[in-house]
Amino acid sequence: MTSDAVIPALETAAANGHGEAHTTAGFGALALGSIGVVYGDIGTSPLYAFREAVLAASGAEGVPTPAAVLGVVSLILWALIVVVTLKYVVILLRADNNGEGGTLALMALAQRAVGTGGATVVLLGIISGALFYGDAVITPALSVLSAIEGMKDVTLRFEPYIVPLTVVILVALFAVQSRGTARVAAFFGPIMCVWFAVLAAAAIHPIIEQPQVLLALNPLYAVSFMLSHGIIGFVTLGAVFLAVTGAEALYADLGHFGKRPIQTAWLVIVLPSLALNYLGQGALVLGDPGAIVSPFFQLFPQGFFRGCMVVLATMATVIASQAVITGAYSLTRQAIQLGLLPRFEIRHTSEAHSGQIFIPRINQLLLLAVVLLVLLFRSSSALASAYGISVTGTMVVTALMGFVVVWKVWRWSPIAAGALIAPFLFLDMTFLAANLLKVVEGGWVPLALGALMIILMYTWRRGSRLLFEKSRKLEFPLADLVAMLEKRPPQRVPGTAVFLTSDPLSAPTALMHSLKHYKVLHEKNVILTIETAQTPRIDPAERVRLEQISPTFSKVTLKFGFMESPNVPKALAIARKLGWQFDIMSTSFFLSRRALKPAVHSGMPRWQDRLFISLSRSANDATDYFQIPSGRVVEVGTQVTI
Repeated sequence: MTSDAVIPALETAAANGHGEAHTTAGFGALALGSIGVVYGDIGTSPLYAFREAVLAASGAEGVPTPAAVLGVVSLILWALIVVVTLKYVVILLRADNNGEGGTLALMALAQRAVGTGGATVVLLGIISGALFYGDAVITPALSVLSAIEGMKDVTLRFEPYIVPLTVVILVALFAVQSRGTARVAAFFGPIMCVWFAVLAAAAIHPIIEQPQVLLALNPLYAVSFMLSHGIIGFVTLGAVFLAVTGAEALYADLGHFGKRPIQTAWLVIVLPSLALNYLGQGALVLGDPGAIVSPFFQLFPQGFFRGCMVVLATMATVIASQAVITGAYSLTRQAIQLGLLPRFEIRHTSEAHSGQIFIPRINQLLLLAVVLLVLLFRSSSALASAYGISVTGTMVVTALMGFVVVWKVWRWSPIAAGALIAPFLFLDMTFLAANLLKVVEGGWVPLALGALMIILMYTWRRGSRLLFEKSRKLEFPLADLVAMLEKRPPQRVPGTAVFLTSDPLSAPTALMHSLKHYKVLHEKNVILTIETAQTPRIDPAERVRLEQISPTFSKVTLKFGFMESPNVPKALAIARKLGWQFDIMSTSFFLSRRALKPAVHSGMPRWQDRLFISLSRSANDATDYFQIPSGRVVEVGTQVTI
């Protein structure tokens, strides 16, 4: 998951184009911030991961044996060490794209390294991005529901209200998204620090009471459990994976906090706290097998303290959910910039920090899906069956793209790169196979969501490319048109006209229609092209490229990183330094608005044509997306068949 809008203090430097947002804040503040944002998801896994894994390991008997408990604890601990510590903390945090992490940033880095043959890399990026949305739906539902279920351990009379209260909390969480997260984000780090401290402290007494649980530190117990339990061990592995969900956040939030703060927070605070808590839950169940019903909350004394823990757990799960929600916004903006999704409305919730964004349509869809999941599954145990597939799928894709980066970017030999990545890929695929066993029980949910998003992203990318190619065949070469106009100029009108186009070699449709209907030309005319780079951000000095092609025509190319929100007027102001006299009040922006119709013979099936047209109609207005003053815009309508 990512969390592009959670720590406002870090965003200012990120806007400088170097992806080094983490250099402006103190190391301690960054480490604290990473605890509140990066580790919310994996930090709340003890609420349900150990319970589900032991129940799976117990098989039909339902009574956990000491061998099962020690085996599960050992599997969890070594999954945290191998998957999280070695794969993400040690290796992947080095594979940054100009300081940024995340699957789409990794895709852009790998695609840039591969060059023209990057179609497979793009497909992997689409798959990983699509699977993330499945995670973004399940994480809030599972996390908050598992926390509220703790009230059953306080009083059974509360049980009928668990689902309604969960829905109320989730609705409230999504309802406040439009207000931004700056005010509450400052408390995320301290709250999660308290959470991890409590996780560790609560485990000490059970471990002292049952010190044999420390045998689980020996990886042979994990190996022995897997070898002796056959298919049950494989099923258990799918539940064990719940303990490492959220690991991808270490990489996704790299640009916000930097490598060293994330590594330090994990090694010094998060990993020890999680390890102690899982050992404590294991010790508790070794002493009282009946405690497996709710091992996490039974670590705390009955009554007031347990009630306080339910409140703290709810706060922690809300923080974990918030990180996933803002991550969905960030991923959507990246996908839009990389041409994988249509332009959705993006609102900035802070004037000072560009990373704080809110996407109403994504917010509405996430809320609807999350509430439906809670009402459909009604318990964290049932919902846990749906969890894991999307995350394991993302991890497999990350490993594959990581191989490309190690090979092409780090310039290792293919054999050396394979030797480094293969063990992690094997482990990820093993976890994925184990989670696929849960498809019928609920694993179909993230698969269905992922498949839907893959279809949408692929359709939009392919349809956009077909539309571009078709439009280019029908358009007039710009150089020829400019030569004709300079030779026999039409009537001139004062001011500057800016024509937006995706193809700087062809005459913009808006320009052609303007000449056809108005039969006039402005004194100065600019052919404006907006490009998205394969890097997260662009240095302002490299933002604008200006080319004079005739006395009255010039080309301007604006380049933005895939994590930036394009602001055309602000970027054009930079062109003044290059000699172009730009005055927004005497400038008119001409945009072409296309009405798409399905063609008889198209490059896509008819259903995909209609889907692309529907997506195109849902796209946000280019005027708003590029932040152009609406009073300076002239739109010219055209009809295009695809």
